[in-house]
Amino acid sequence: MKKIGLVIKLSNPEAIKLGCDICEWVSEKGGAVYTSQNLLEVIRPATSVPAGDLSASIDVMVVLGGDGTMLSAARMLDGRKVPILGINMGGLGFLTASTLKEVYPLLERIMRDDYVIEERMMLSVSLNRKNETVAKHKVLNDVVIRGALGRLVRLETKINNEYVNTYRADGLIIATPTGSTAYSLSANGPILYPTIHSIIVAPICPFNLTNRPVVIPDWMSVDVTVIPDQMSVGLMLDGQVDVSLEAGDLVKVKRAEASVYLIKYEGKSYFDILRERLMWEIKPPCVEPDRK
Repeated sequence: MKKIGLVIKLSNPEAIKLGCDICEWVSEKGGAVYTSQNLLEVIRPATSVPAGDLSASIDVMVVLGGDGTMLSAARMLDGRKVPILGINMGGLGFLTASTLKEVYPLLERIMRDDYVIEERMMLSVSLNRKNETVAKHKVLNDVVIRGALGRLVRLETKINNEYVNTYRADGLIIATPTGSTAYSLSANGPILYPTIHSIIVAPICPFNLTNRPVVIPDWMSVDVTVIPDQMSVGLMLDGQVDVSLEAGDLVKVKRAEASVYLIKYEGKSYFDILRERLMWEIKPPCVEPDRK
């Protein structure tokens, strides 16, 4: 029996309706749907489990929402190798790349264990304060260190224990290839093919305009120290977890051992998704010249 986990953007009525339809469809196919306790009242006939136990109870996770919902779902898996099918019911949707018309063909294949997955690397983040590790997290998109109220911050940065620069900027983004189309893109970072094993280090609005984004291999680490006398500096993880930083704090970032595995819709390439989401120019049809 196939066990499907369901994560839904609760503020989206269309996503809730589709979730109910999927729940009935999976049940008719002999499978079972599991969801977190806060969704039980709106999704029937799903089985409710605590959010922390959901990933251990399922074979595949289906996410209905936008990229924010997808990032929450990835964090919920806590490193377990559970494939995720993301259905775009939000905005841009680089992670939730499948459309509504692709839902049931993909679910049919999932029920037969006939689907393709794509590995996406994650970053491991640790916060050291006064020589003690006070927090650890994993992110799929990016790690952002920035000042509050638009203030410039000074961030001493080392890559693989080698001093690189003390950035004077609005902040610094450390992103995965998956996160290259998120905040890093707005900071003039490059778009990386999502399965490349690399890390982006991109300053946000640097005071020195020659400070440009760099791309490093995934076996390198990035250490960022908040220079003394800095105030109101924050650490943001995947745009969803906020941690206040103090002067002297050290943020250590490296590739995580765990990855996230996304279910792909065959026939749709990454460049198809880029053209759709970024509204790149579509090549016009060839027009025969006027022979008159």
